[in-house]
Amino acid sequence: MNKKKYFIYIMTNVNKSVLYIGITSNLPKRIYEHKRGIDETSFTKKYFLNRLVYYEIFENPKQAIAREKQLKKWKREWKEVLIDNANKYLSDLSEEWDDL
Repeated sequence: MNKKKYFIYIMTNVNKSVLYIGITSNLPKRIYEHKRGIDETSFTKKYFLNRLVYYEIFENPKQAIAREKQLKKWKREWKEVLIDNANKYLSDLSEEWDDL
């Protein structure tokens, strides 16, 4: 039996000038929505955030929510170090997915 998974993720734009932290239980679907600008009023649409540069997976939704809140409080420099340690070249991690 597959357990439901929860994801916290960080997106940025081509210039890497803005970071967005989100949470979802369906990462491919949520990234698809961000990339296609489904919500015309969203923060990610406004700032052209279409590159998934970091994510973490959780089995417990409360842990995922706590981590999201923690990261949102971090200084930008700390977030950049976190991303750099996992994704040095800031590659769009969703490009590896066939269904986007």
